[in-house]
Amino acid sequence: MRNVDLIEELRLRRWARENYVPATQRDTAWHPIILEEMTRKDGESREAALAG
Repeated sequence: MRNVDLIEELRLRRWARENYVPATQRDTAWHPIILEEMTRKDGESREAALAG
């Protein structure tokens, strides 16, 4: 993975949250930061379901 500056990383993470798709629909060619952020959101969704 090439180095990205903080602004680019935040943009990628925001894009990932705004364009979230389930794991089975994710393109493995997407930037690793996007995939990481979507996985993070998966965990947040599971935690919310358990708490609710």
